[in-house]
Amino acid sequence: MTLHMILALGILLLMIIMIMSDKFAFGAPPIFACLLLVVTGLSSVQEAFAGFVNPTVIMIAGFMVVMAGIMKTGLISKVQSSMLALVNKGGYKSYAFLVVVVMLGASLVGTGSTGYYVLILSLISTIPYNKKMPTSKLMMPLGFATNHPLVPFNVALLYGVTYSVLQTAGYTGGLSMTKFAIVNFILSLGFLVWSLVAYRLLPDHPIKEEDSAYDEVAASIEAFTMPAWKEYCTIAAFIISVVGMMLMDKLGNAAFVIPGIAGAFLLIINVLDFKEVRDNMNAPVILMTAGVIGVADAVANSGFTAMIGKVVADALGANINPFLLILIFALLTSTCATFTGSNMGAVFIFAPIAIATSMSLGLNPAAAATAVVVSGWNGGYMPIDGMPAMILGMGKYKLPQFWLFSVPMYLVRIIALCVGASLMFH
Repeated sequence: MTLHMILALGILLLMIIMIMSDKFAFGAPPIFACLLLVVTGLSSVQEAFAGFVNPTVIMIAGFMVVMAGIMKTGLISKVQSSMLALVNKGGYKSYAFLVVVVMLGASLVGTGSTGYYVLILSLISTIPYNKKMPTSKLMMPLGFATNHPLVPFNVALLYGVTYSVLQTAGYTGGLSMTKFAIVNFILSLGFLVWSLVAYRLLPDHPIKEEDSAYDEVAASIEAFTMPAWKEYCTIAAFIISVVGMMLMDKLGNAAFVIPGIAGAFLLIINVLDFKEVRDNMNAPVILMTAGVIGVADAVANSGFTAMIGKVVADALGANINPFLLILIFALLTSTCATFTGSNMGAVFIFAPIAIATSMSLGLNPAAAATAVVVSGWNGGYMPIDGMPAMILGMGKYKLPQFWLFSVPMYLVRIIALCVGASLMFH
């Protein structure tokens, strides 16, 4: 290993440790790492901070603004109303419809929306115990369903990360958003099938105290109201943004700025104020995505990523099954994310290595990149961080009860993901 490789690796590991420690603001470690790249001479200022003018980052930043607008419409409140009606009806069919309704709601906000899973889990926790539909049978499947859009047309964040890691690795073959969305659809189908099968395995017990003020809590979950014409304009801006991003191959550079233009439109009609626009464009996930691009570039330029890819490729052998290769890296990434709570950190450890290994073996790296990136948001079989921890606590589950649902769910999802990636990018 050269000195440049050692320095680049050291900065990468420091950034990952800072991210996983939870002692720093979410977007701060990559910015600090970029500064170190300049100080050590590994990158120029332009190279270290290139992620901030990366087209994909610009696209995601604009789309974050549009998403802030869509969350103010009545669409989310309609999801809530549908849930309550189905719970009161009870039965297996209502359970199945509830899972589908939450997955359809996830289609609007996309994978990994903290606000959405907190909203759904909070709503479930306010529902009184009902023998026809025990809330303990809802908390796990509906909680995890918030991470699985049934109609995955809103894949901007994960697509952007995948596109960025492929670009950084030197792959110029492009990435079809349509194929990427189909992979996510196959993943969601896998989750849906498991949820329907697992209904009878879920425990039956109350998850709230009988004397809790249900009416007060339920009444506090209210949708933001705005004039009908503003709602229609906001929904139109959302649709235009999604369609624009899906037509990236045909629209070229224009596709990257369409979400930003849509966000500016929402500012002009006063759906969002300037502070909301600014805060969403500079959201921690944007700083994280932009910052890690410079770090990943530096590691790749040092030759470290290519070297590791060649070592792994040699160790696995030239005759390894492509599906098995993708599955190994997806399992490693999702497990790392599960135990550290850092989706981005895990992805940026394993994605460059998976891509380099695939290229060394003459395989299409888009399959490995897609599986690795998406798997970073599909661990959750341990209640260590975020949504899984909330599900365990709010659902009052014992750990074996949690594992009975989450471990098979995890394996089904990862296998479905890798099958989809292999089929779409063979």
